[in-house]
Amino acid sequence: MERIKIFEMPSLYREPLEITGFRFGGGEKSAAVVGAMRGNEIQQLYICSQLVRRLKAIEEAGGIRRGAGIEVIPCVNPYSINIGKRFWAMDDTDINRMFPGYDQGETTQRIAAGLFEHLQGWRWGIHFASYYIRGGFMPHVRMMQTDFGDPVAARDFGLSYVMVRKPLPIDTATLNYNWQIWDTRAYTIFTASTESIDAASSIEAVDAVLRFFKRQGLIDCDADEGVPSVVIQDADLCAVHAPAAGIFHAAAAAGSLVQKGALLGEILDSLEGDVLCRVLAPMDGHVFFACTDALVMQRQILFELVQA
Repeated sequence: MERIKIFEMPSLYREPLEITGFRFGGGEKSAAVVGAMRGNEIQQLYICSQLVRRLKAIEEAGGIRRGAGIEVIPCVNPYSINIGKRFWAMDDTDINRMFPGYDQGETTQRIAAGLFEHLQGWRWGIHFASYYIRGGFMPHVRMMQTDFGDPVAARDFGLSYVMVRKPLPIDTATLNYNWQIWDTRAYTIFTASTESIDAASSIEAVDAVLRFFKRQGLIDCDADEGVPSVVIQDADLCAVHAPAAGIFHAAAAAGSLVQKGALLGEILDSLEGDVLCRVLAPMDGHVFFACTDALVMQRQILFELVQA
């Protein structure tokens, strides 16, 4: 394993911002894995740290195939991680909305440019990301529908679902989209939490990446087969919105199997404590996404269900 400095930016009042990566094997640029870009992505940071640990052991056992090169970048935004702020502290901008970056632009544009320059030319790209709403998912692979997408290979992760979605205008500035535009087959993995560590889904995510690497001929190690993946699209998800604003008590978590009419949660009056409304499942299926906000707004997405 080689520890490398990918990008450094000086600071007036604190230590320089450094983006650190861990390189395994050698030869070609086979696969790059990127973790936390936002300051509250503790789960994503943890998953990458465990992936580094596992790959280190595989390399020591001679399990990295000759010519294969793998790199893991656990954290892109250590400044925001250190203060627990989701976006860039000074101007509240999101690094994952700044790609491919601009090396003469604003701070987050420069960070994105420095990182993306290093990430170009890799055959496979994997990003552990978080959703814009606080909550957790069934662990799944997500990719954007571009001419360079490869949903068939996405099944090699062995996770229950592969979600293919049409990119929106705001998505064109993300790492996933730009990776694909610059000829890298890119995948984003979502798991059951963001701001706290969910051990079970962390293990599942690490195993999925190692399974993918093995099936692409990059490593040789013991790995289970996972599960057959189902390819879904946005239209396959049934969103359940909050009928009212108030304090939210969830009764179902991501991954739960529910029947139509089952109780998903309750919304309480935030001052008097009475139950304002009960949130019921509109269909049979799995809870694909579950919101973890304690206080919710009317019409906010609370759950997304997918047919089992």
